[in-house]
Amino acid sequence: MHVTEHLGQRTKPLISLEITPPEKGHSIQGIYDTLDLLSPYGPSFVNVTYHQQSIVYEELPGGAIRKVPTRKKPGTVGICAAIANRYRIETVPHLICGGFDRYETEDALIDLQYLGFANLFVIRGDPPPGHNEYVAEPDGYKYASELVRQIAALNRGEYLEKLDDAIPTNFCVGVGGYPEKHYEAPNLAEDIKNLKHKVDQGASYIISQMVFSAGAFGDFVGLARDAGITVPIIPGVKVITSERQLTAIPRDFHVNLPDQLVSLIRGAGDPAASRTAGIGFAVKLCLDLLAQGAPCLHFYTMGKGGSVAEVLATLKGKGLI
Repeated sequence: MHVTEHLGQRTKPLISLEITPPEKGHSIQGIYDTLDLLSPYGPSFVNVTYHQQSIVYEELPGGAIRKVPTRKKPGTVGICAAIANRYRIETVPHLICGGFDRYETEDALIDLQYLGFANLFVIRGDPPPGHNEYVAEPDGYKYASELVRQIAALNRGEYLEKLDDAIPTNFCVGVGGYPEKHYEAPNLAEDIKNLKHKVDQGASYIISQMVFSAGAFGDFVGLARDAGITVPIIPGVKVITSERQLTAIPRDFHVNLPDQLVSLIRGAGDPAASRTAGIGFAVKLCLDLLAQGAPCLHFYTMGKGGSVAEVLATLKGKGLI
Protein backbone atom coordinates (compact mmCIF):
# COMPACT_ATOMS: atom_id res chain seq x y z
CA MET A 1 0.00 0.00 0.00
CA HIS A 2 1.38 3.40 -0.93
CA VAL A 3 2.20 5.92 1.78
CA THR A 4 -0.11 8.38 0.04
CA GLU A 5 -2.94 5.84 0.32
CA HIS A 6 -2.34 5.56 4.06
CA LEU A 7 -2.49 9.34 4.28
CA GLY A 8 -5.59 9.59 2.11
CA GLN A 9 -7.52 6.96 4.07
CA ARG A 10 -6.67 8.20 7.57
CA THR A 11 -9.44 9.00 10.02
CA LYS A 12 -6.99 10.58 12.47
CA PRO A 13 -3.33 11.62 12.27
CA LEU A 14 -0.87 8.83 11.51
CA ILE A 15 2.52 8.08 12.95
CA SER A 16 5.57 6.75 11.15
CA LEU A 17 9.06 5.82 12.26
CA GLU A 18 12.59 6.06 10.96
CA ILE A 19 15.24 3.61 12.06
CA THR A 20 18.89 3.08 11.18
CA PRO A 21 20.54 -0.28 10.51
CA PRO A 22 22.86 -1.60 13.22
CA GLU A 23 26.57 -1.25 12.71
CA LYS A 24 28.25 -4.07 10.85
CA GLY A 25 28.71 -7.10 13.09
CA HIS A 26 25.83 -6.18 15.40
CA SER A 27 22.44 -7.83 15.74
CA ILE A 28 19.08 -6.77 14.33
CA GLN A 29 17.62 -7.53 17.76
CA GLY A 30 17.91 -3.90 18.81
CA ILE A 31 15.58 -2.93 15.97
CA TYR A 32 13.13 -5.63 17.01
CA ASP A 33 13.25 -4.36 20.59
CA THR A 34 12.45 -0.83 19.38
CA LEU A 35 9.58 -1.99 17.19
CA ASP A 36 8.21 -4.28 19.90
CA LEU A 37 7.94 -1.14 22.01
CA LEU A 38 6.46 1.10 19.30
CA SER A 39 4.34 -1.20 17.12
CA PRO A 40 1.40 -1.15 19.61
CA TYR A 41 0.94 2.52 18.63
CA GLY A 42 0.15 1.49 15.08
CA PRO A 43 2.82 3.04 12.87
CA SER A 44 1.61 3.19 9.29
CA PHE A 45 5.08 2.83 7.81
CA VAL A 46 8.71 2.48 8.85
CA ASN A 47 11.59 4.09 6.98
CA VAL A 48 15.01 2.42 7.04
CA THR A 49 18.00 4.60 6.27
CA TYR A 50 20.77 3.76 3.79
CA HIS A 51 24.40 4.69 4.33
CA GLN A 52 26.95 5.29 1.62
CA GLN A 53 30.10 3.24 1.63
CA SER A 54 33.49 4.74 2.31
CA ILE A 55 36.64 3.83 0.45
CA VAL A 56 39.93 2.95 2.10
CA TYR A 57 43.15 2.12 0.32
CA GLU A 58 45.48 -0.68 1.37
CA GLU A 59 49.05 -1.09 0.26
CA LEU A 60 49.82 -4.63 -0.84
CA PRO A 61 53.22 -6.34 -0.79
CA GLY A 62 55.22 -4.97 -3.68
CA GLY A 63 53.69 -1.49 -3.42
CA ALA A 64 50.41 -2.10 -5.25
CA ILE A 65 47.38 -0.24 -3.91
CA ARG A 66 44.04 -1.94 -3.39
CA LYS A 67 40.76 -0.04 -3.07
CA VAL A 68 38.53 -1.50 -0.35
CA PRO A 69 34.89 -0.36 -0.06
CA THR A 70 33.46 -0.49 3.44
CA ARG A 71 30.02 0.30 4.79
CA LYS A 72 29.47 0.94 8.48
CA LYS A 73 25.74 0.20 8.48
CA PRO A 74 24.73 -2.23 5.72
CA GLY A 75 21.48 -4.16 5.50
CA THR A 76 18.77 -1.64 4.60
CA VAL A 77 16.85 -3.90 2.21
CA GLY A 78 17.18 -6.98 4.40
CA ILE A 79 15.98 -5.06 7.44
CA CYS A 80 12.97 -3.74 5.52
CA ALA A 81 12.06 -7.28 4.45
CA ALA A 82 12.53 -8.61 7.98
CA ILE A 83 10.33 -5.88 9.50
CA ALA A 84 7.61 -6.38 6.90
CA ASN A 85 7.60 -10.12 7.54
CA ARG A 86 7.71 -9.91 11.33
CA TYR A 87 5.37 -6.97 12.00
CA ARG A 88 3.26 -6.68 8.83
CA ILE A 89 4.08 -2.98 8.70
CA GLU A 90 4.71 -1.09 5.46
CA THR A 91 8.47 -0.58 5.13
CA VAL A 92 10.18 2.13 3.10
CA PRO A 93 13.82 1.69 2.11
CA HIS A 94 15.86 4.80 1.58
CA LEU A 95 17.49 5.09 -1.82
CA ILE A 96 20.40 7.47 -2.31
CA CYS A 97 22.33 8.87 -5.25
CA GLY A 98 25.77 8.45 -3.74
CA GLY A 99 27.71 5.34 -4.69
CA PHE A 100 25.54 4.34 -7.66
CA ASP A 101 25.51 5.07 -11.35
CA ARG A 102 22.15 5.14 -13.12
CA TYR A 103 22.48 1.55 -14.39
CA GLU A 104 23.21 0.21 -10.91
CA THR A 105 20.28 2.29 -9.68
CA GLU A 106 17.98 0.69 -12.24
CA ASP A 107 19.11 -2.78 -11.18
CA ALA A 108 18.48 -1.89 -7.53
CA LEU A 109 15.00 -0.61 -8.39
CA ILE A 110 14.17 -3.80 -10.25
CA ASP A 111 15.27 -5.84 -7.23
CA LEU A 112 13.10 -3.71 -4.95
CA GLN A 113 10.16 -4.20 -7.27
CA TYR A 114 10.65 -7.98 -7.28
CA LEU A 115 10.79 -7.96 -3.48
CA GLY A 116 7.40 -6.25 -3.39
CA PHE A 117 8.36 -2.82 -2.09
CA ALA A 118 5.78 -0.21 -3.05
CA ASN A 119 7.38 2.81 -1.41
CA LEU A 120 10.78 4.49 -1.59
CA PHE A 121 12.30 7.47 0.18
CA VAL A 122 14.78 9.25 -2.08
CA ILE A 123 17.58 11.54 -0.97
CA ARG A 124 20.88 12.53 -2.47
CA GLY A 125 22.78 11.35 0.58
CA ASP A 126 25.65 12.86 2.50
CA PRO A 127 29.27 12.72 1.39
CA PRO A 128 30.92 9.42 2.33
CA PRO A 129 32.70 9.27 5.68
CA GLY A 130 35.90 11.27 5.63
CA HIS A 131 34.81 13.56 2.77
CA ASN A 132 33.54 17.13 3.03
CA GLU A 133 31.85 17.36 -0.36
CA TYR A 134 29.44 15.14 -2.22
CA VAL A 135 30.72 13.92 -5.58
CA ALA A 136 28.43 11.99 -7.95
CA GLU A 137 29.56 8.70 -9.42
CA PRO A 138 30.49 8.74 -13.12
CA ASP A 139 27.13 8.45 -14.91
CA GLY A 140 25.46 8.88 -11.54
CA TYR A 141 23.33 11.62 -10.06
CA LYS A 142 24.25 14.88 -8.40
CA TYR A 143 20.72 15.67 -7.21
CA ALA A 144 17.85 13.70 -5.69
CA SER A 145 15.52 15.15 -8.33
CA GLU A 146 17.43 13.21 -10.99
CA LEU A 147 16.90 9.96 -9.12
CA VAL A 148 13.20 10.77 -8.67
CA ARG A 149 12.98 11.35 -12.42
CA GLN A 150 14.47 7.92 -13.16
CA ILE A 151 11.96 6.24 -10.85
CA ALA A 152 9.09 8.15 -12.43
CA ALA A 153 10.27 6.95 -15.85
CA LEU A 154 10.29 3.34 -14.63
CA ASN A 155 6.77 3.87 -13.33
CA ARG A 156 5.88 4.66 -16.96
CA GLY A 157 7.68 1.54 -18.18
CA GLU A 158 10.64 3.52 -19.54
CA TYR A 159 13.91 1.73 -18.83
CA LEU A 160 17.43 2.91 -19.67
CA GLU A 161 17.43 0.67 -22.71
CA LYS A 162 14.44 0.51 -25.01
CA LEU A 163 12.40 -2.57 -24.17
CA ASP A 164 9.34 -3.92 -25.92
CA ASP A 165 6.27 -4.41 -23.71
CA ALA A 166 8.18 -3.36 -20.58
CA ILE A 167 6.14 -3.66 -17.39
CA PRO A 168 6.05 -0.40 -15.43
CA THR A 169 6.98 -0.26 -11.78
CA ASN A 170 4.60 1.19 -9.21
CA PHE A 171 6.70 3.04 -6.67
CA CYS A 172 5.41 5.83 -4.44
CA VAL A 173 8.29 8.22 -3.87
CA GLY A 174 8.88 10.40 -0.85
CA VAL A 175 11.55 13.09 -0.61
CA GLY A 176 13.09 15.20 2.12
CA GLY A 177 12.21 18.81 2.91
CA TYR A 178 14.24 21.23 5.00
CA PRO A 179 12.31 23.85 7.01
CA GLU A 180 15.59 25.58 7.88
CA LYS A 181 16.93 24.92 4.34
CA HIS A 182 19.40 22.25 3.26
CA TYR A 183 22.81 23.17 4.57
CA GLU A 184 24.19 23.47 1.03
CA ALA A 185 21.41 25.72 -0.29
CA PRO A 186 22.18 29.46 -0.41
CA ASN A 187 18.84 30.35 1.18
CA LEU A 188 15.42 28.95 1.97
CA ALA A 189 13.80 30.38 -1.16
CA GLU A 190 16.23 28.47 -3.38
CA ASP A 191 15.71 25.33 -1.34
CA ILE A 192 11.94 25.58 -1.80
CA LYS A 193 12.54 25.80 -5.56
CA ASN A 194 14.63 22.64 -5.34
CA LEU A 195 11.86 20.93 -3.38
CA LYS A 196 9.28 21.96 -5.98
CA HIS A 197 11.53 20.50 -8.68
CA LYS A 198 11.67 17.14 -6.86
CA VAL A 199 7.88 17.09 -6.68
CA ASP A 200 7.58 18.07 -10.34
CA GLN A 201 9.85 15.14 -11.22
CA GLY A 202 7.50 12.68 -9.54
CA ALA A 203 7.68 12.82 -5.72
CA SER A 204 4.34 12.14 -4.02
CA TYR A 205 4.96 13.28 -0.46
CA ILE A 206 7.54 15.07 1.68
CA ILE A 207 9.01 14.26 5.08
CA SER A 208 10.77 17.16 6.74
CA GLN A 209 14.10 17.18 8.46
CA MET A 210 13.59 17.11 12.22
CA VAL A 211 11.77 20.21 13.44
CA PHE A 212 11.64 21.68 16.93
CA SER A 213 9.21 24.53 16.32
CA ALA A 214 5.66 24.11 15.08
CA GLY A 215 5.72 27.72 13.97
CA ALA A 216 8.78 27.16 11.80
CA PHE A 217 7.21 24.07 10.30
CA GLY A 218 3.99 25.95 9.59
CA ASP A 219 5.96 28.71 7.86
CA PHE A 220 7.75 26.10 5.76
CA VAL A 221 4.47 24.49 4.71
CA GLY A 222 3.11 27.92 3.81
CA LEU A 223 6.12 28.68 1.61
CA ALA A 224 5.81 25.29 -0.07
CA ARG A 225 2.12 25.81 -0.79
CA ASP A 226 2.82 29.30 -2.14
CA ALA A 227 5.37 27.71 -4.49
CA GLY A 228 2.72 25.35 -5.87
CA ILE A 229 3.64 22.24 -3.89
CA THR A 230 0.42 20.38 -3.15
CA VAL A 231 1.63 16.95 -1.96
CA PRO A 232 1.37 15.96 1.73
CA ILE A 233 4.11 17.35 3.99
CA ILE A 234 4.93 15.36 7.12
CA PRO A 235 6.91 16.88 10.00
CA GLY A 236 9.90 14.99 11.36
CA VAL A 237 10.16 14.79 15.15
CA LYS A 238 13.21 13.97 17.24
CA VAL A 239 12.87 13.63 21.00
CA ILE A 240 15.82 15.28 22.74
CA THR A 241 16.45 13.94 26.24
CA SER A 242 20.09 14.64 27.12
CA GLU A 243 22.58 17.47 27.18
CA ARG A 244 24.90 15.55 24.86
CA GLN A 245 22.26 15.69 22.14
CA LEU A 246 22.21 19.49 22.36
CA THR A 247 25.60 19.44 20.63
CA ALA A 248 25.33 16.27 18.54
CA ILE A 249 21.99 16.92 16.83
CA PRO A 250 22.78 20.43 15.48
CA ARG A 251 26.25 19.28 14.40
CA ASP A 252 25.13 16.12 12.60
CA PHE A 253 21.82 17.30 11.12
CA HIS A 254 22.36 21.04 10.56
CA VAL A 255 19.35 22.13 12.61
CA ASN A 256 18.85 24.77 15.28
CA LEU A 257 17.45 23.95 18.71
CA PRO A 258 15.14 26.52 20.31
CA ASP A 259 16.26 28.36 23.43
CA GLN A 260 13.38 26.90 25.42
CA LEU A 261 14.45 23.31 24.75
CA VAL A 262 18.10 24.07 25.51
CA SER A 263 17.15 25.79 28.77
CA LEU A 264 14.89 22.92 29.82
CA ILE A 265 17.57 20.29 29.25
CA ARG A 266 20.44 22.28 30.76
CA GLY A 267 18.35 23.42 33.68
CA ALA A 268 17.37 19.91 34.68
CA GLY A 269 19.11 18.65 37.76
CA ASP A 270 19.98 15.15 36.60
CA PRO A 271 19.60 12.80 33.58
CA ALA A 272 16.15 11.66 34.67
CA ALA A 273 14.93 15.24 34.90
CA SER A 274 16.48 16.02 31.50
CA ARG A 275 14.60 13.10 30.02
CA THR A 276 11.30 14.21 31.54
CA ALA A 277 11.81 17.76 30.31
CA GLY A 278 12.69 16.65 26.77
CA ILE A 279 9.70 14.35 26.53
CA GLY A 280 7.41 17.11 27.76
CA PHE A 281 8.78 19.47 25.11
CA ALA A 282 8.25 16.84 22.40
CA VAL A 283 4.67 16.20 23.48
CA LYS A 284 3.88 19.94 23.31
CA LEU A 285 5.55 20.14 19.88
CA CYS A 286 3.47 17.22 18.59
CA LEU A 287 0.26 18.76 19.93
CA ASP A 288 1.06 22.01 18.16
CA LEU A 289 1.92 20.24 14.90
CA LEU A 290 -1.33 18.27 15.02
CA ALA A 291 -3.26 21.46 15.75
CA GLN A 292 -1.82 22.86 12.51
CA GLY A 293 -3.22 19.88 10.62
CA ALA A 294 -0.12 17.71 10.20
CA PRO A 295 -1.33 14.49 8.54
CA CYS A 296 1.31 12.33 10.21
CA LEU A 297 4.11 12.58 12.75
CA HIS A 298 7.37 11.00 11.63
CA PHE A 299 9.64 10.05 14.53
CA TYR A 300 13.40 9.82 14.10
CA THR A 301 14.13 7.02 16.57
CA MET A 302 17.88 6.50 15.91
CA GLY A 303 17.21 2.92 17.00
CA LYS A 304 16.04 3.89 20.49
CA GLY A 305 12.32 3.83 21.14
CA GLY A 306 11.84 4.46 24.85
CA SER A 307 11.38 8.24 24.74
CA VAL A 308 9.27 8.02 21.56
CA ALA A 309 7.03 5.46 23.25
CA GLU A 310 6.41 7.87 26.15
CA VAL A 311 5.45 10.64 23.74
CA LEU A 312 3.14 8.31 21.81
CA ALA A 313 1.53 7.03 25.00
CA THR A 314 0.59 10.60 25.93
CA LEU A 315 -0.79 11.36 22.47
CA LYS A 316 -2.75 8.10 22.44
CA GLY A 317 -4.12 8.85 25.90
CA LYS A 318 -5.48 12.11 24.50
CA GLY A 319 -7.12 10.22 21.62
CA LEU A 320 -5.04 12.01 19.01
CA ILE A 321 -3.48 8.98 17.31
